[in-house]
Amino acid sequence: MSVQSSKRRLSPANIEALKGQRPIVSLTAYTTPIAKLLDPHVDFLLVGDSLGMVLYGLDSTVGVTMDMMIAHGQAVMRGAQNACVVVDLPFGSYQESKELAFRNAARILKETGCSAVKLEGGAEMAETVDFLTQRGIPVLGHVGLMPQLINTTGGYRSLGRTDREVAKIRRDAKAIDDAGAFAIVVEGTVEPVAREITSKLRAPTIGIGASPACDGQILVSDDMLGIFTDFKPRFVKHFAELAPLIGKAAEEYAAEVKARTFPGDEHTFRIK
Repeated sequence: MSVQSSKRRLSPANIEALKGQRPIVSLTAYTTPIAKLLDPHVDFLLVGDSLGMVLYGLDSTVGVTMDMMIAHGQAVMRGAQNACVVVDLPFGSYQESKELAFRNAARILKETGCSAVKLEGGAEMAETVDFLTQRGIPVLGHVGLMPQLINTTGGYRSLGRTDREVAKIRRDAKAIDDAGAFAIVVEGTVEPVAREITSKLRAPTIGIGASPACDGQILVSDDMLGIFTDFKPRFVKHFAELAPLIGKAAEEYAAEVKARTFPGDEHTFRIK
């Protein structure tokens, strides 16, 4: 099923069914205009808690709140008509108990109208994933590098370089798969491990800094568009270079305002 020909919004079940059929396409979105532009080209849009860093200038995703996620989830839903929309559960909103996770996930689905939630975690979160899916809340899992755990893992780095890391990633991915996640993001994981996981899981894997053999790929849209110029991870490709264009446009605007050439007569309301 192609996004363009679909008459109804893609569902988590549609995403799950794409495993083995064709690669799954995903990007993050945080606003209505960007969601409208990306919607015709992707299978699902993720309203990621990366918005804390991308939009709010936070040092990590830890400071993101439920209210922030809901506001941006609502904005993306206004712009997306075809893609499945998934909203991140922010740090602290689901780890305490499966009951708390359900309350917050249900709130996100009710207040945004999105189709699913995403949470980070492996074997320790499997019971929660099962609890949610058994109660009608589709879950996108997330294993490997988990940004919400950055304070305990010691920074952003690729994983799967030691036997211990490999064993943990394997265990985590299988646990979340067995718990019923409809897909699993695999982040910052060395290629052979991500490839192996992809071949063994029921659920499709969505790679970011993982293997091209994953069942799909996701990038932060602002990274993909080349808006950030001060930091470019190895796994990011700039499919556009918008930062210099935005800077140039602002420069030209400022010059015309100072020269009083903008606004011109064609931009001004006159009494007829």
